[in-house]
Amino acid sequence: MVSVPETGCTFSLPANALLIAGPTAVGKSEIALRIAREWRAEIVSVDSMQVYRGLDIGTAKPSEEQRREVPHHLIDVVNITEPFDAARFVLLAQKAAHDIHERGRLPIFCGGTGLYFKALLSGLGGTPPGNDVLRAQLERRPLAELLLELANCDPVTYDRIDQKNRRRIIRAVEVIRLTGKAYSAQKADWEQSPTEFSREPTFVYLTRDTPELHQRINSRVEDMFRAGLVAETEALLKCGLTDNRTAMQAIGYRQVVEYLQGERSLVDTIELVKSRTRQFAKRQMTWFRKERGVKWIKLGDDIKTDIEQIRFYATARKKNRLSYGPKDGIIL
Repeated sequence: MVSVPETGCTFSLPANALLIAGPTAVGKSEIALRIAREWRAEIVSVDSMQVYRGLDIGTAKPSEEQRREVPHHLIDVVNITEPFDAARFVLLAQKAAHDIHERGRLPIFCGGTGLYFKALLSGLGGTPPGNDVLRAQLERRPLAELLLELANCDPVTYDRIDQKNRRRIIRAVEVIRLTGKAYSAQKADWEQSPTEFSREPTFVYLTRDTPELHQRINSRVEDMFRAGLVAETEALLKCGLTDNRTAMQAIGYRQVVEYLQGERSLVDTIELVKSRTRQFAKRQMTWFRKERGVKWIKLGDDIKTDIEQIRFYATARKKNRLSYGPKDGIIL
């Protein structure tokens, strides 16, 4: 298994790279696929759950046919029992971007995991790698006790952290104990530190009107259950799904596990997954509103018009840079 220590370094991306982010179900994967077809590009998934083999239906992975048509990277990277984090993502994403660029193609980074985009562009904090013994001890402690320790040792992180995200709270307390320093003091200075590459890639964030996005989310969830999400989850349980706290954070799977354990009906489970997904989409948008250098583009009913918006913005940004065309295999 490849691993990389968390460091404060930043990573270089090809200047012609295209970054496409957006909330779940907004349509970013379809747009990335259309652009990739037209411009001989390859797609790098920026999704913390698509890296796991077996998490297929619930993460809306591209189909085998789509992956044969357009190369996709960082999908099905690890087994369901293996850990995966932002440091490993950056290592693999950097290699993928380099290989794609060497082939004379456009790297398209597409996904909705804000932390991975941030780590890719601005580096990682100087926090230490995990300690299995200490983490196991912390996982046995009640959430209230962990929050109290975090509040006492690092009130800045306590105020900022999602206090319902047990995994992140444990990581913060773990770092504090290992280093004796506040977790907030060890994070990368993302707001101030520029990336090392002088020509930043084009970064767009796709949105829709809220009612439309919610309807798309609801339809996607219903499609996932029709496609066999319950059966997929049952199979994953036999492979150790519940032993991986990160994978169990994937919306849909946790709720189906609870359904299989008799906590609620299937109808109620479907509605809960819809609700959790809508809430997640809102958190995604909140994250990216804080990002600098990201162009927000509202999508409409015509995908050709949507793609043209992206093309127009990217061309305007790159007009004084090296320009490529579809015959060259590199975009814009």
